Amino acid sequence: MTLFWAAAIVAVDALLLWLVLSGAPFVPSKKSAVEKFIFLAEIKPGDKATDLGSGDGRIVIAMAKAGAEAHGFEINPGLVWWSRRKIRQAGLGGKAFIHQANLWKVDLSRFDVVTLFGVSHIMRRLEKKLETELKPGSRIISLAFKFPHWQISGRKEEVFLYKR
Repeated sequence: MTLFWAAAIVAVDALLLWLVLSGAPFVPSKKSAVEKFIFLAEIKPGDKATDLGSGDGRIVIAMAKAGAEAHGFEINPGLVWWSRRKIRQAGLGGKAFIHQANLWKVDLSRFDVVTLFGVSHIMRRLEKKLETELKPGSRIISLAFKFPHWQISGRKEEVFLYKR
């Protein structure tokens, strides 16, 4: 192995370690799941949509392409940078936005659509936050994990729709 490749491997490992330690773990949604999110969200022009824990921005980009003003909230600074880069490359400035923020400290009351790929241990707390902050008629889309007390309004395999 040449010195160049050894240095490149160390640099990539350092970058990955920084990304992991800088925020929440990133588990990308599959393309098929993103398509289900968009289908179930029934996005209309003028909708304001958000993805909580927006990762690399793929859902935010898809919601913006579907016609929403789309916002992502991501705590990991490396993923915030990466998402913003992808939004610029997609030509979606002014329609898609990524904010470096802790989802628990964000006021979600202005959003019509909320998407998330939560984990079981946050769903009860997130359910309470959304009940308090979202307006009637809001649509919530969750991948894989269900809210403990809400009735599912629609489903496409592992993607669940809830309406407030």
